[in-house]
Amino acid sequence: MSAATPVVGRFAPTPSGPLHFGSVVTALASWLDVRARGGRWLLRIDDLDPPRVVAGAEAEILATLEALALTWDGEVVRQSRRGAAYAAAFEGLRAAGRIYPCACSRREIGRGPYPGTCRQRVPPPAGRVAWRLRVDGEAPVRVKDELQGEYSQDIAAESGDFVLRRADGVYAYHLAVVVDDAWQGVTEVTRGVDLLDSTPRQVLLQRLLGLPTPRYAHLPVVLDALGDKLSKQTHAPPVGPAAACLAAWQALDFLGLAPPAALRGEACAALLAWALPRWRLASLDPAPRPYAFAA
Repeated sequence: MSAATPVVGRFAPTPSGPLHFGSVVTALASWLDVRARGGRWLLRIDDLDPPRVVAGAEAEILATLEALALTWDGEVVRQSRRGAAYAAAFEGLRAAGRIYPCACSRREIGRGPYPGTCRQRVPPPAGRVAWRLRVDGEAPVRVKDELQGEYSQDIAAESGDFVLRRADGVYAYHLAVVVDDAWQGVTEVTRGVDLLDSTPRQVLLQRLLGLPTPRYAHLPVVLDALGDKLSKQTHAPPVGPAAACLAAWQALDFLGLAPPAALRGEACAALLAWALPRWRLASLDPAPRPYAFAA
């Protein structure tokens, strides 16, 4: 990246519930990494999948980010309003012969990479079908991750042809995220290491669509006492506005910045002001590990 290239990062939570401690770690690290270099930090709401959206969750997320003093630039972008952009990218791939309809059920597919059952089906399936990207003769995709090092994936062998639009018409996250990152000029994607294995598919789509590839940094995820990633599915406790500054202190501690005990309980803005000059992405421990968040 040249010195003239503006630094642009983003945080893109799913409004399926309030933020939890792992989400706070990701948001804080992303914000610090961008702001420490004088960049812009954007907020995008990943409300692409209507069944996962919980009423009131977006408002809770925004309130917690504001309480954390994680200010964002520009308007909040909502993926639910970006359907036309995803459709244009989808139609471009269809015109290039890179996607095909698939009527396979999950039971038919089984485990492992998609076997390509519908690739040559004649006549092609019609009606309620998903659409898959044809992964043909692609060399393994290599990603240089700023924290995890080089990561390589043979997409054909490990995933096979993957879905770009579901049978219910919802566009896949992989397609939406690459279209939105390019549209918003995102240069830095800082997110949890649990998303590392999906990155090669996104890089492949960027290449096929002629879009730039941002710099990736996959953070260590926070594990619970059982060794599972903190998530809404594992009933991670929410972090609301009242607990935001305590969560910020503990997030800095998890990230290895060792905030002094005297700052515990201080205003979030003071914590961020202390952390910004001390932030070094490359010095983070990249391994997932447990942390007992105490509200």
